[in-house]
Amino acid sequence: MLICVTASHKTASFELLERLSRQPETVAPSLMAAGAQGAVVLATCNRFEAYVEAEDVDSEAVIETVAQATGIPSADLDGSYHVVEDAHVAEHLFAVASGLESVVSGEGEIAGQVRRALSGAREQGTTSPQLERLFQRASQAQRKVKNVTALHRAGRSLVRLSLELADSRIADWSAERVLLVGTGSYAAVTLATLRERGAVDISVYSPSGRALPFAKKHGIRPVAADDYARVAQASSLLITCTSTEMVLGPAQFDREPGAAAGCPSTSSGTHPHTHSQLVIDLGMPRNVDPAIAQLEGVALLDLDTIRLHAPLEELHATDAARDVVREAAESFHLDGSRQSVTPAVVALRTHIFGLLEAEIDRARRRGDENGHVEQAMRHLAGVLLHTPTTRAHELAAEGRADEFHAALEALYGLSAESGVASDAATA
Repeated sequence: MLICVTASHKTASFELLERLSRQPETVAPSLMAAGAQGAVVLATCNRFEAYVEAEDVDSEAVIETVAQATGIPSADLDGSYHVVEDAHVAEHLFAVASGLESVVSGEGEIAGQVRRALSGAREQGTTSPQLERLFQRASQAQRKVKNVTALHRAGRSLVRLSLELADSRIADWSAERVLLVGTGSYAAVTLATLRERGAVDISVYSPSGRALPFAKKHGIRPVAADDYARVAQASSLLITCTSTEMVLGPAQFDREPGAAAGCPSTSSGTHPHTHSQLVIDLGMPRNVDPAIAQLEGVALLDLDTIRLHAPLEELHATDAARDVVREAAESFHLDGSRQSVTPAVVALRTHIFGLLEAEIDRARRRGDENGHVEQAMRHLAGVLLHTPTTRAHELAAEGRADEFHAALEALYGLSAESGVASDAATA
């Protein structure tokens, strides 16, 4: 049985998602300790999901374990998640991996995050064959959505959307003094998007001390820890995208809420914004103290605000993508159903061919030197096995695999697990 407990921007506040995502590495091992056969946790800036394979663990136990592992009281989670089970789990994950459930439909970052979730589970030893197959098929579905639909062109990433929202405040990107806080993959995407828009005056600060190598690699200026506050005060656009919490607040601006801001000059001598400084917080957990929005001359654009401005889905691209996702989920379940009867089919074939070899032995001892009897018997065995094998797969696809197992036991005394006939069946 597959279970997914999901909390996302559609069901939960960003504050709760932050709390869930602070220590995601503790959740999967806790689920395994609670009796799950496998667990994979997907934690991103706008969703937290636990995928579980379990026979003796129900959704309530999964939710309780998540609450204990994250240190969040179950009462705080009420109403902020929903549960997906069994046949619906594949379609849900395939849609998530394809960007259909993101803040901005079609955003591309999620595909890599899904792959990294599986890699993390492998490293922790919490994955399972069923979850491996599920997540691998999710990546295949995502690639097909990208290749055969226009969704990736219709959707835009959070980075791109945030800078589009900033366009209303910025007349000339080349005149902006930009400070980028963070040096991870999100920072690299942000930097590339800034350059697409024409930004050239860009510095980078890293709370973890990685600014220098990042700056050398990308041809921008590194900012040392001692200079961080000064550069922050002098920058007109500040973008944070680091895993470190609260890296920017009133202290870095060296003034209290309500105090006037010094307006940094630009190459043209005047500043093109309504506000002298714009701060974009792309961090998860939140990187920026919301109190800076009360500083005079400072505007804050955070994930909550960006979410409110996410564009409507482009219906044709989205509909085509959902068709691909549904087909991929159906294929996943069909293959899984076939696999569920494979041991029974193998048991039947092993039994029949065991009987066949015994009869062929007898025929040889009776003088079938040319092998005509053997050839005929092998052909007959193949013909006889064709219909039950085909019917087994049909029943499995209809969710009736148990009927085939029961028939195998009733007619041949065969156990799918052992593949051995009972004495009564072979006597």
